[in-house]
Amino acid sequence: MYNLVVFGAPGSGKGTQSARLIDEYGLYHISTGELLRDHIARDTELGRLANTYISKGNLIPDELMIDILSHTLDSNPETARGVIFDGFPRTIEQAKALNDMLAKRGSKVHAVVGLEVDDAELVDRLLKRGQESGRSDDNLETINRRLKVYNDQTAPLRDFYTSEGKYHGIKGSGAIDDIFNAIKSALLPTRG
Repeated sequence: MYNLVVFGAPGSGKGTQSARLIDEYGLYHISTGELLRDHIARDTELGRLANTYISKGNLIPDELMIDILSHTLDSNPETARGVIFDGFPRTIEQAKALNDMLAKRGSKVHAVVGLEVDDAELVDRLLKRGQESGRSDDNLETINRRLKVYNDQTAPLRDFYTSEGKYHGIKGSGAIDDIFNAIKSALLPTRG
């Protein structure tokens, strides 16, 4: 089992690069954003609760996300080969909970890819995505709030994973293929 965290601000290309990594390594993809948007679209109780946070640009409470992920890991046998965690963890407490969750299953986080993109480019990307996709959370006010939350709460994960020797910072600007090749080069020593 090989577990990989894809880390970066909203709009940094986590989904794009995760899709490439899935194809390359055959890992199971868990996108917390997709899980939550699915529940919101289906108007489930979880979706309604999650939307009260997401619509304001805030993070979902840790215990709620951990429960969702535990259920996803346990109900999908495909996760036995390994998982790409896209959008989780977002806080140090979530990172510690992920370590505990995986340890209970005899595994661990093997590597963390951090897609690093400056805020001005992120705002441009997200505004364009909002125009193309119609995602209601891709408007300037919510984007700025999401980036502030990211910088305040999520960016410290870089130091946490660096101290564990797992963080690989990758420049997230430029050609998609070049970014992907940089990720593969960084991961080569961790694949064992």
